[in-house]
Amino acid sequence: MLKIYASVWSNDNAAEMVKFYKSVFQGTKVGKFAYWGRNPMGVKEGSILTVHLTILGQKIMLLNGYMEMPFNESISFVVPCKTQREIDTYWKKLTSGGGKPVECGWVVDRFGVRWQIVPAAFDQWNTTKNKAKKEAMMVEMWKMKKLDIKRLKAAFDNA
Repeated sequence: MLKIYASVWSNDNAAEMVKFYKSVFQGTKVGKFAYWGRNPMGVKEGSILTVHLTILGQKIMLLNGYMEMPFNESISFVVPCKTQREIDTYWKKLTSGGGKPVECGWVVDRFGVRWQIVPAAFDQWNTTKNKAKKEAMMVEMWKMKKLDIKRLKAAFDNA
């Protein structure tokens, strides 16, 4: 049993989000659904309440709360990528259908969920004790929306 997993408030978009994330992240597994019973909120009995997914090994629960609950930038999912092609693929898929790019590798998908599409080496670069290397990489990153692994690595290596 997992000790912790994320719940993402999906207003009433859980079914659509499942289809979208399955198309973005290969191997996404769809788990159990729960459905609304009688309730004081006026939600139709039998409507989807929750659905569990596993995306890239991370369990997530989508919750149809049937009230507008805006997303904000304080929570995001980080996707470490080994190759530029992987970054490009996730970037294209997550921005499709109304998603939008944000600075420094962030993407907001069409549901308002925020993703950080980063090189797999990012944590290593970011936590190095060599301040000059870290700062050079960060300065280069701040110039980008979609991250470019070669440029970030060059900035890090050449500092």
